[in-house]
Amino acid sequence: MIESRANAQVKKVCKLNKSARYRKQEQCFAAEGFTMVEEALRYGEVRRVYVSEAARDEYEKRLLHKIKDTGVEWVSERVFREMSDTATPQGVLALVEAPRYRRDELTEAPDAAFICLEDIRDPGNMGTIFRTAVGAGMTAVVLSGQCVDLFHPKVVRATMGALFRMPFYAVSDMADEVGRLQRDGFTVYAAGPGAERDYTACSFQGKTGILIGNEANGLRPETFAQADETIAIPMEGEMESLNAAVSAALLMYEIRRKR
Repeated sequence: MIESRANAQVKKVCKLNKSARYRKQEQCFAAEGFTMVEEALRYGEVRRVYVSEAARDEYEKRLLHKIKDTGVEWVSERVFREMSDTATPQGVLALVEAPRYRRDELTEAPDAAFICLEDIRDPGNMGTIFRTAVGAGMTAVVLSGQCVDLFHPKVVRATMGALFRMPFYAVSDMADEVGRLQRDGFTVYAAGPGAERDYTACSFQGKTGILIGNEANGLRPETFAQADETIAIPMEGEMESLNAAVSAALLMYEIRRKR
């Protein structure tokens, strides 16, 4: 039983929750809550599970038979609250290896469909896009260097497990990555104001990439200009744009519908 906040494992979990640099260095992150830990055990590489005293019955009912060779540490209620990133902890969290995918393998499929996110900063938007990408059958999510950290605790929770089921990779410059995708045979569409073609008029056949930009500023001009086609989502009234996650969802499901 871990009963001290000075315990090295407790300090490590707290640091992982707070520091993107440390998460990158350690190549792991904390997944908190029963649903996330179940998803991690099903799809991910779990290093260790931490359970509070109060969560023992729920742990034995939902997780005990799934643990296998994963180490389990029991933690006092007081210490678990220190390790938790939530206001009302469920009493279970796991340290999980950060998933890694090879770009060249993801781009090989003749009908690959990528959602490319440039500078998405809101954890809720990122989580919703990942969940929708799984539901719409996308091949991968591409993240620019200025996106919110995918392994931030708020993003991890917002994905509701989709983080473990949707392949992804990060790039330093999205405009450069668009050029690479085009050389790999992708047709890349940029969504944004000023585009004239209705997104429902596109065929979205073959290798396809969709660009979605920052919540406040949209796509960077150089990225928007790099696309093969620019597309618009029709808007009634005086609204200028939709939420980034909503726009991404409409486009991803249009790809699914067309195929």
